[in-house]
Amino acid sequence: MNISLNFVKKFVDLPEELTPQQIAYDLTMRTVEVEDVINTADKFENIVVGEIKEVNDHPNADALKCCIVDCGEDELKQIVCGGSNLYAGEKVVVSKPGAYVYWHGDSELVLIKESKLRGEPSYGMICGATEVYMDALFPPASETEIVDLSDFDCYPGQNVAEVIGMNDIVLEVDNKSLTNRPDLWGHYGVAREIAAIYELELKPLPELKLDPATPEYKVTIHDTDRCPRYAAVEIENVYQKEAPLWMKSLIINGGMRPINAIVDITNYVMMAVGQPEHAFDRTHVEGEHINVRVAKADETLTLLDRSELELTEDDLVICDVEEPMALAGIKGGIKDSILPETTGVILEVADFTAGGIRRTEKRQNEKTDASMRYEKGIDTQRVDQGLGLAAELFKEVFPESNIVAYGDVDAEPTQNAVIDVTKAFLDQRLGKEIPQETIEGVLTRLGFQVEFDGETYHCVAPTWRSTGDVAVKDDILGEIARLLSYESFEATPLPVNFEHSVNQPQFTLQRRIKEYLAFRCGFYEVFTYPWVDEKYLKAAGTDFSKAVRLAEGPSPETSTLRTSLIPGQLEAIEKNLRYFDSFSIFESAQCFEQGEYHPSNEVETLPVHKNYITGTITGKDAKTLFFQVKGVIENLPGYCHCKTVSFAQKEQPAWADSKVWLNVICDKKVAGSIGLVSVSAMNEAGIKRANVAAFELDFDMLPALPSRDNVFKHLPTYPLVQQDLSVIVDESMTWEQIKGSINMMVKDIWFVEEYRGEQIPEGKKSIMFSVKIGNDDSTMTSKQIDKKMAGILKNLKNKCGAELRD
Repeated sequence: MNISLNFVKKFVDLPEELTPQQIAYDLTMRTVEVEDVINTADKFENIVVGEIKEVNDHPNADALKCCIVDCGEDELKQIVCGGSNLYAGEKVVVSKPGAYVYWHGDSELVLIKESKLRGEPSYGMICGATEVYMDALFPPASETEIVDLSDFDCYPGQNVAEVIGMNDIVLEVDNKSLTNRPDLWGHYGVAREIAAIYELELKPLPELKLDPATPEYKVTIHDTDRCPRYAAVEIENVYQKEAPLWMKSLIINGGMRPINAIVDITNYVMMAVGQPEHAFDRTHVEGEHINVRVAKADETLTLLDRSELELTEDDLVICDVEEPMALAGIKGGIKDSILPETTGVILEVADFTAGGIRRTEKRQNEKTDASMRYEKGIDTQRVDQGLGLAAELFKEVFPESNIVAYGDVDAEPTQNAVIDVTKAFLDQRLGKEIPQETIEGVLTRLGFQVEFDGETYHCVAPTWRSTGDVAVKDDILGEIARLLSYESFEATPLPVNFEHSVNQPQFTLQRRIKEYLAFRCGFYEVFTYPWVDEKYLKAAGTDFSKAVRLAEGPSPETSTLRTSLIPGQLEAIEKNLRYFDSFSIFESAQCFEQGEYHPSNEVETLPVHKNYITGTITGKDAKTLFFQVKGVIENLPGYCHCKTVSFAQKEQPAWADSKVWLNVICDKKVAGSIGLVSVSAMNEAGIKRANVAAFELDFDMLPALPSRDNVFKHLPTYPLVQQDLSVIVDESMTWEQIKGSINMMVKDIWFVEEYRGEQIPEGKKSIMFSVKIGNDDSTMTSKQIDKKMAGILKNLKNKCGAELRD
């Protein structure tokens, strides 16, 4: 979404010292994510107003003229031009040397330089609209028509951006960051946020003022759940003409294109307050009666291009007494067109609920600027803002216009959300105590009504924040924190003591498998959506009876959740084959099947979740690919520290070739499959001129082996002394007993060998082992070594009956 600061300035006066970059930063830190700051005047550098003083014939070309032009410089300049509407005294657009323009309709920008045209010097270029980004403002009647600025208050040398309203700053906002903020889909909402951040005054919007004797225009809403409010205003003495330049400039900078004054007013209002509007030619509304109803079976709507939209009984339509005229909140039909002979309109200002709009736009594959706003959830009171601003604009653009009839059905007004939040809750969650006056000031600037009784803030949200955006006490907390700026809160260490690490073998195994595939096997990890196009589901042989289908999927084709990762892999392969002949990819993610899964308690019920890890190798030689995949799985247990696997043919996967496949067996159970993807599966997925080998493992059926209990020991500060001992003990004496008898006296001890023979008495055995001894505070002397070893031998004799072997 584009935010024009010139548009915002119509609703709030911005201090001169406030830079666009600062506004962008503060909005990003408090409200929405600003991705870019664009100065619309930059592209008009060295493009100025010129006044033609003389128009002379070109001595060498009948189609060209030599114009003497005042460009605001010290001397007049000659510019050769082939324009068809040149005359002395005309004010034109001149691109001086250094400007970039589209040369006579070329798609690439060209740098203007001083040159000669057919032997005559030419300082720059007198431009037509398409050559200098102005065709939306000044639609040319022909290719040779140049822009005529004679009717504008401008002077030679003035930058054209100032004249046409392109001296603007546009903030590019990430739409995802304002999805839950329907109030910000209009410049007035953004102006409200800026006013709140900088404590500025927000200008009020105009109100609709009607003559009490204004006749009623008949409006009937047959489904108030889908359309809680509908207002119709009949306006006479309006006709098709160009909108004023200031309005067209703001519409362009806001990301839309001017059409004509009537349509531009409705689009301007939508961009200003976020309220979509629509204008019907009043002579096309049969019976002077608007009906808002669901479509009938087999009913159609004829669009502007004469194509027909097949309607369903879940589509809401705007009708007269005879037939549908528009798809409610989304798109108009041919019957509502504004034509050259239009002299009056019925202005629609209505509210349609988000759920119905989403279903219809997905089913009909129609998404418009209006539907994008309705699907976010607009309050019914927004209609009043749209009515007031539209009425003022129609009177300004068409002074002779009059409102001759008005109808407004407000069946279900949006109710203000009411939330109570305690001071203790805010202090605890914010991490510090915020003064009462600060909290009340923040919320009041945002449009909330606040009362404080000493312990609890009673907050009444404005209607434009009451359609789902603000509903619980945490939302109030968020409003306070973001407007004060998260940067104003100091980081507080978490009061947690980590005494020991938690060993989670399955999570460690998952990490090891992914690292094994990526680092050792050369796979690239991919991420796909859990909903998959039915094309790839069918290619993989998905059993749709087990699959979970979304009630409101992203699209009709992507409403089924994956039961396997193979369909997503097929889609990724089909897309990547455009750029690579061979590659290896894998994905680790959840899949879903019908059934019940209780992740935390019995109340929380979800579909069955399964954890799969799937990989594919794409290339030319099918045999090589299959053995590569088999090798990857064979070596996986050793590198990843899980139970070993074997292979057998038990259950053929639906996606695999009829002969070249194997099941992966772990603990005598089928834990997954490997195989070549069948030719039919690849054909259905659109995979051409390649072969694919795949594996899919049920991660939960691969038990991780227990890890060892390792203990950390410091390296010795002083050198240790190693001594080898060979002792004779009874046959019944174990190494563990020997080791335990002196373990506390040595730094380290290890077994070397056990011996029985002629030199060893009957019933005895010889044990050879090594020990390391040392001091913690110094290097051992020979006397200390002897003393230590004597103690060790004494202990061995007393506890184990050991005698030193000769």
